Amino acid sequence: MLTFTVPAQLRELARYRPQHFYPLMFKVASSVLKDFAQRQHQGASGFTIVLHTHNRRRDLHPHLHVVLPNGFYQPQRRQWHKGKKGFLYPQKALAKVWRARLLEAINHHPQLSLSRQIMSEEWVVDCRSVGNGLPALQYLSRYLYRGVLPDKAIMHAYDKQVTFRYTDSQTQQSAQRTLPVVKFIWLILQHVLPKGLQRVRDYGLLHGSAKALRHTIQLMLLQLPEWQLPQVILPSYAECECPCCHHEMACVGVTSKAASRLS
Repeated sequence: MLTFTVPAQLRELARYRPQHFYPLMFKVASSVLKDFAQRQHQGASGFTIVLHTHNRRRDLHPHLHVVLPNGFYQPQRRQWHKGKKGFLYPQKALAKVWRARLLEAINHHPQLSLSRQIMSEEWVVDCRSVGNGLPALQYLSRYLYRGVLPDKAIMHAYDKQVTFRYTDSQTQQSAQRTLPVVKFIWLILQHVLPKGLQRVRDYGLLHGSAKALRHTIQLMLLQLPEWQLPQVILPSYAECECPCCHHEMACVGVTSKAASRLS
């Protein structure tokens, strides 16, 4: 899983120009990952990008989480190649390219402009292995479906003040934060996304248009001799022949339970 962050100097763009700044973050991050994939292994990759706009204290802190497989598909050889264990792309190189491209994109955007503050030279791009990806998906799903602040996190509201509970990122211990009602409302409202903005976006092999290619890769990883992979990837299901009646069949998907038994 990768995490693309931006320095504090750019958070004003997220606060006052979110309809322009957030799509630009998606565009630049996806271009960086596609170029790294093409340059390093000359193959096709896929990833999902999820936008988060806050930290644990619910302050404005826009960043992108990226879930991607540690591997790539080589269309010329029709092979799936596994990446190195626990390593995909160098973090420092990603951070440098991310910084340069995002600043350039902002400078060329008609609705965005950089502040006169001194921009940080080192940006943070975190790259780490999360095993089979389930922990990352569970972590991201909590933020996608429960909103900015769950109701149970609000401890009490009285005397024109609101107190809520959060987990401190440094100590990993439960902490409290109390704000006046007006500031609390603004704290939450600043994370409301512009109308029509997609918080989750799929690219490459994980895009909706690549369903046939994903089925082909699934069959390839299962290594079933009865299934014949199509010679040409068409926008349809992978074809095969029934081992019993020898009639034509179509693969409509592979369940994780069946895949675990066959692996």
